[in-house]
Amino acid sequence: MDPPILNDVFRRCVSRVTPPDPVTALSLPIPSAPPSHGRPGRVVSDIRVGGAPVGTERPISPEALEERELVLAAQAGDNVAFAGLVRRHQRRAYAVARAIVLSHDDAEDAVQEGFLHAFRALERFRPEQAFGAWLHRIVANAALDIARRRKVRDADELPETLSSPHRDPAESDELRARLTRALDTLGERQRAVIVLHDVEGYKHAEIGTLLGIPEGTARSDLHHARAHLRRQLSNLRSEK
Repeated sequence: MDPPILNDVFRRCVSRVTPPDPVTALSLPIPSAPPSHGRPGRVVSDIRVGGAPVGTERPISPEALEERELVLAAQAGDNVAFAGLVRRHQRRAYAVARAIVLSHDDAEDAVQEGFLHAFRALERFRPEQAFGAWLHRIVANAALDIARRRKVRDADELPETLSSPHRDPAESDELRARLTRALDTLGERQRAVIVLHDVEGYKHAEIGTLLGIPEGTARSDLHHARAHLRRQLSNLRSEK
C-alpha cells in the first residue's frame, strides 16, 4: 500500500471534527466588540498598539490587532486578548491533540489542559517567539501525557468516520476498525507524526517543533509509521 493510498484511507477515517471551545471552558470573555469603558478586558499598561499608548482610554479589539500585540495585551492582563489568541489557534491545537490521542474526549481534555497551562504560563512567554508553536507544543505535551495515562482505549472512542453516500456503512465500520487497530499498534509519537503529516498537512519541521524532536526524526518516524501501516493494511484494497 503506497503513501497516496494511505493518505486516502486516513482522510476517509480520521475526520476533522469541530473543536471544543476553550474560551468558554476557561470562562474567558468572548472577543467580539471592544469592552465598554471601565469593564474587564481593558488593558492598563504602557504598551503601544498601532503607535498609540494602550491604557484606560483605549479599548482593545482583538480582531484589529496583530498576534504579537494580542500577546502583549494578554500578558498585561487583558483576558479578551487571550481569548482572541485562543480563537485563532483552537482548531490547530485540537488537530494536534487529536492526532496524538485519537479520541474526541481525550483530545478535548488535552486542549483544555493545554490552554489552561498556557494561560498560567503566559507571563513567561517571550513575545519574539512564535506564539502558535509555543501553544501547540504545550497542547501536544498535554496530549502525550493523556496518551501515556490511557494506554488501553475502547474501540468506540476512536476517530469518527467521514461518511460517504456511496460507501457501504458496514465497509466504513470495517475500514475504521482496521485503521484503528493499526494505529493503536504504533507508539504515540509515530502515530502523531503520521496523522499530523498525512491528515492535517503539517510539514516535517512543524511536526518536529510541535513534538520537540529534530526534523530528521520526524521524517524517519513518518517513514517507519507508513511502512508499519502498509504491512498492517496490505490486504485492505484486495478485499474491497
